[in-house]
Amino acid sequence: MTRFAFAIAARDGAARSGTICMRRGDIRTPAFMPVGTAATVKAMKPEAVAASGADILLGNTYHLMLRPGAERVARLGGLHRFMNWDRPILTDSGGYQVMSLGDLTRKTEEGVRFKSHLDGSAHMLTPERSMEVQRLLGADIVMAFDECTPFPATEQQAADSMERSMRWAARSRVGFDCGEAHAERAALFGIQQGSMFERLRQRSTNALLEIGFDGYAIGGLAVGEGHDAMCGVLDYATSMLPADRPRYLMGVGKPDDLVEAVRRGIDMFDCVLPTRSGRTGQAFTADGPINIRNARFAEDREPLEPGCECPTCAHYSRGYVHHLVRAGEILGAMLMTEHNLCFYQRLLQGLRDAIREQRFDAHAAAFLDRYRRGSKA
Repeated sequence: MTRFAFAIAARDGAARSGTICMRRGDIRTPAFMPVGTAATVKAMKPEAVAASGADILLGNTYHLMLRPGAERVARLGGLHRFMNWDRPILTDSGGYQVMSLGDLTRKTEEGVRFKSHLDGSAHMLTPERSMEVQRLLGADIVMAFDECTPFPATEQQAADSMERSMRWAARSRVGFDCGEAHAERAALFGIQQGSMFERLRQRSTNALLEIGFDGYAIGGLAVGEGHDAMCGVLDYATSMLPADRPRYLMGVGKPDDLVEAVRRGIDMFDCVLPTRSGRTGQAFTADGPINIRNARFAEDREPLEPGCECPTCAHYSRGYVHHLVRAGEILGAMLMTEHNLCFYQRLLQGLRDAIREQRFDAHAAAFLDRYRRGSKA
């Protein structure tokens, strides 16, 4: 049975469409991974996430190691059985969360010592422990442990952070390979760092290639630099990575971010935006996002997005969803989240089709023009 294989079926400029084959199923690329932080995509049953078109989802190492605990998840049969998801799961390394959520964080060469944001208990997360936690969870794609470079950062700060991440990447490789049975059926991705500095991104890439990984992620973006600056980094950072391996842009993003990243050769994405926005009343549509809490929707009989075939739009009006969200009803969050996830998967399917049919530029231009005009309305 296939452990991990990546085949590119079509290219249109730098954009490419293909398939990652793993033992738990195929992942169509470009792919968007819904975020299941604590073994759940918030407000969604796993069956509904699958029905939206998702081939893979993301679980969070930091949150799961603190609650319910990786060892407990392992005793209960692993993350897939625990949450009733039989498709691939990618787990992040915990590096970003431990440095952004952990209280009284202290970084050393060994790793990061921190206090839990839940109960103040002391923990140590190292590359080796990150690999162990992801192994206990049973992740299909494991991310190397890295340091979250602050933004903005000077070139020296970014260099020091990147070099530490590369040393941790080498230790992650060894730690992953030590989990023999799990390593034989899972994949390990390295993470390119270097902040906004091309020279550092190249040095990071060289170090990762020397270690060797199944896929490569671009980290340190979507941290406040803005859309144009992010695209500027992707203009050179993506092409540094091997063309025959998946390229994963971490933590991105808005619909127009995804389109522009695919244009530059990115294959995988994750972001909390469609689920978090759904819970707070923002619905994504081809004509830009709408705030369903707005009074103008109170008696609107139209679906959230006319023409959308998702279950929410097929059965419920804007007026009803407006009422649910304003009333704080759980069903409002569920319906909004379901629509947003379906919108994101429809967006990615449209990009895959356009690449295959050699019309990516025209498709992207039409989508962006309509979406951005609506966003400004």
